[in-house]
Amino acid sequence: MNWIVQTLENYPELAIFLTLAGGYFVGKLKIRSFTLGSVTGVLLVGVLVGQLHITVSPTVKAVFFLLFLFSMGYKVGPQFVHGLKKDGLPQVLFAVIVCVVGLLSAYGASLILGFNAGQGAGLLAGSLTQSAAIGVASDAIGRLAIPPDQQKMMTSFIVVGYAITYIFGTIGAAWYVSSLGPKLLGVNLVEECKKLEEQVGATQTNTEITSGYEYNVYRAYVVDSPLYLDKTVKEIENEFLSQQRRIFIIRLKHQGKIIDATPKTVIQQGDVAVVSILSQNIPDFLEHPMGDEVFDADLFEFNVETLDVVVTNKDLAGKTIRHLAFQMLTRAVYVKGIRRQGEELPFKVSTPLHRGDVVVLTGTEANVEAAAKLVGYPAHKSFETDMVFVGLGVLLGGLIGIPALKVAGIPISLTTSGGALIMGLLFGWIRSLKPTFGRIPEGAVWVFNNVGLTTFVAVVGINAGPGFVNGLKQSGISILLAGIVVTLLPLIVGTLLGKFVFKFNPAITLGACAGAQTTTAAIGALTEAAKSQVPVLGYTVTYAIGNILLTVWGAIIVAFLS
Repeated sequence: MNWIVQTLENYPELAIFLTLAGGYFVGKLKIRSFTLGSVTGVLLVGVLVGQLHITVSPTVKAVFFLLFLFSMGYKVGPQFVHGLKKDGLPQVLFAVIVCVVGLLSAYGASLILGFNAGQGAGLLAGSLTQSAAIGVASDAIGRLAIPPDQQKMMTSFIVVGYAITYIFGTIGAAWYVSSLGPKLLGVNLVEECKKLEEQVGATQTNTEITSGYEYNVYRAYVVDSPLYLDKTVKEIENEFLSQQRRIFIIRLKHQGKIIDATPKTVIQQGDVAVVSILSQNIPDFLEHPMGDEVFDADLFEFNVETLDVVVTNKDLAGKTIRHLAFQMLTRAVYVKGIRRQGEELPFKVSTPLHRGDVVVLTGTEANVEAAAKLVGYPAHKSFETDMVFVGLGVLLGGLIGIPALKVAGIPISLTTSGGALIMGLLFGWIRSLKPTFGRIPEGAVWVFNNVGLTTFVAVVGINAGPGFVNGLKQSGISILLAGIVVTLLPLIVGTLLGKFVFKFNPAITLGACAGAQTTTAAIGALTEAAKSQVPVLGYTVTYAIGNILLTVWGAIIVAFLS
């Protein structure tokens, strides 16, 4: 045992990896359907390892925290900028109000219960499930004109407050938006989502633009019907389009020779045509068949591609999937899905597109590549990160965050962490406009986001470990009860605002509440209860705003309570 302790003391970097391994393991443990999550698991294990009085250089946590904040800003940047435009402003204002209520709730509870700045910051970070506030608050405490030992004690209080309040912050928010919130609104959540799906979706059947139009297949037919003979491919396809069906002839076997069909190709008796068609359109198509269906292995020897494409074409901003499908896409290309900030959106004809969205196109390779250039930037699979872009972004962010202003004798600044967040937002938005540079693959974003944050939290937990027990004794049950109030009050206010002031659809209101409080577990619980992805429409903009404001609140509450 002494050997282990001595090894960790001499090599604190090993203590970090021990904490990460143990924390991720603890975070995945399930109690019924609940898990602590990686951040809380790592924090608790870090506190435990910290009882060995191991000290890790604060530079380590600073580096990983800056990477986390930059990547978080990079991820939400396009949606944040979109939210500042006219159609996103109601959700922006909603998120600002909910976040301000969260700040005032934490500040008021801290005043009533006599909490110091560290306790108040921990209460805010845990109750509103904003782990980034820990780092910003720690930076703010480090700038206070108080002795180092007092700074260390306050930092340990942040860890204590976060650990105690985070569990209800997660469970409570998920329970509220999925169960209590709909009751407060007096609605059946599933029915409300169905109504909204009908409003934003298509009611037509057997067309390209219903919710099932991603299921495209390829069939071969021997052409002998007069309806198709001696007509060009373009004439036939235009007839299908007039019926709201995107059906295409992509290949032919003519007199034993295989050729790629072009719009000018003329269909003749006995040709074998390969048709690209949606499975839902097949019954209608077969009412007027080309001829007998056949299987010809040689005819089907062509490449089919499914490609993620980042929407950068400004003409598509605000347009719907229907517009994209019928006005922009080339032949034999279909929309298979749409994601925003990594979240799957309802796949309906009237779902609006935003710059930075990822649409999934599928079809023949050459046509998909051509369509991708019309939509935006093809995100071909790549594992390479543009580290020039990342390094420069973090550097510039840190530089703009250093200058400080003194307010009532207290230094107020963005801090290097706040600057990294802002520069991440800017660089993420720039990337959505000019995606030819600045690529950070989804896997790398996950590492920066998750490992960056958990490594930071691991160091915080290890260094705060010795003071954790004393902080727990001083905070006790009072901070737990305060956390319940701080978690629920903004959600209740948000629900009432959404219903009576902003007149949002109930599903959008609850999704916006989950987003403003940046609780990923809550949106998961909400979509599960709703049996629909519709609430995500209220989540993305408010999540972007909430991430920024709640992170900044970490420094603000320290200033208020100092």
